[in-house]
Amino acid sequence: MAEEKIKNKKEDTLENRCPSCRSSIKFNAKLQKWKCEYCGSEFTLEEMQKHSDNASTEKKNRKDAKVEDDNIEYVSYHCESCGAEIIADSETAATFCVYCGNTAILQSKLSGKFAPDLVIPFKKTKEEAIEAFKGLSKGRPLMPKDFNNEKNIEKIRGIYIPFWLFDIKNSGDIEMSATTVDTWRVGDTRYTKTNYYKVIRGGTMDYSKVPIDGSTRFDNDIMNTIEPFDYNELVPYNHAYLSGFYAEKYDQEAKDVFAEAADRSINSTKEVFKNDTRGYTTKTIVKDTVIAKENNRYYALLPVWMVNVKYKDKMHIFAMNAQTGEFIGNIPLDVGKAILYFFLIFIGVFAVIIILSLIIYFVGGAFI
Repeated sequence: MAEEKIKNKKEDTLENRCPSCRSSIKFNAKLQKWKCEYCGSEFTLEEMQKHSDNASTEKKNRKDAKVEDDNIEYVSYHCESCGAEIIADSETAATFCVYCGNTAILQSKLSGKFAPDLVIPFKKTKEEAIEAFKGLSKGRPLMPKDFNNEKNIEKIRGIYIPFWLFDIKNSGDIEMSATTVDTWRVGDTRYTKTNYYKVIRGGTMDYSKVPIDGSTRFDNDIMNTIEPFDYNELVPYNHAYLSGFYAEKYDQEAKDVFAEAADRSINSTKEVFKNDTRGYTTKTIVKDTVIAKENNRYYALLPVWMVNVKYKDKMHIFAMNAQTGEFIGNIPLDVGKAILYFFLIFIGVFAVIIILSLIIYFVGGAFI
C-alpha cells in the first residue's frame, strides 16, 4: 500500500441553494432553468445570480487533505449539507456527495487561471442519453442482441469537459502540380494530351473557436467525434450551471495544445485553397507556406453524457454531445451473426449466379 502524504489546506466548496426553501437545487436541462425538487420552485439564471449576490460571502473553513496514492492525487473535503467527508481526484471540479446527493463545486478548481470563460449548458437529459443507447440496434444488424439493454449500463454521468477554444488567423500560400488531360479520336486512333501546370493560391483565413480537449482523461477520438458544438449557445460561465453535474478542470495548458488547433486550421486552409482552383484533372500540393497565428483563446466547459457499458466483463465507453444529441462509441461485433450473414450473402450471390447461368443457357439454346 502506498504511503499517504498529507498536506493540510483549506478548500472552499460552492453549492447552489433554492432561494425559497434553501434545499439543494439543480439545473434542469429541459427547462433551461434551476428547479427545486423539494418545493417545486423554478428560477432563471438572473434570479439565481441575484440570490447569490445578496447572500453572505463568508465561507466556512474546512480542514482538507491532499493524498497521493500510486501517483494519483486525491482531495478530501466536507459536504456543506451533511458534513460527510468526500474524496475526489485532483482534476475534479464538481462532484456529488454520495450520502446526501448534494452537488459540491470545488472553488479552487474553478478560480484563478482555472476559472472558465464560457459554458454551454446541458440541453439533453440523462433519460435521452439512455434512450439513445437503447436505440443503438437500429441499422446495426451485427450488434449483439442484448448489448443495448439498459441493465448493461454500469455508470452514466453528465460531465462538463474542459475545452480550449482558439481564434486563429492563417496566412500563406500553396504551390500545386496540376494537369489537364484532353483526348480525341482520329479514325481508329485515340490520342491523349496531358498538360502540366504550376498553380499557386494564397491569402488569409480566420477561424473562430477551434476546439481542443483540455483534459488527458478523456479519449481525444471520442471528444473529436462528438463535435461540433453550436458555439452560438455559449454563455458566460456561472457556477450555477454545474448543479447536478460533474465537471473537470483542464490538465493541459493552452500553449501545449495550440499546435493541434493550428494543424487543424492549416489543413482546412490548404483544402480551401486547393478547392479554389477549378478546371484541372489532377491537383497535388507540393509546397506550402501557410502559418497559424493565435488571436484569442477561451477556456470553456462543454456538456457531455458519458455512458460506461459493461458487457461480457468488458467495458465499452459511449459519449453523447449533451447539446446536439450526437451519440458515439465502439459497438462490439456479434461473431455468430457475422458468420451467418456471410453465409447468407454467399448463398444468395451463388444462387443468383446459378439462375443467371441457367437463363443464359436455355435462352442461348433456343437460338441455336
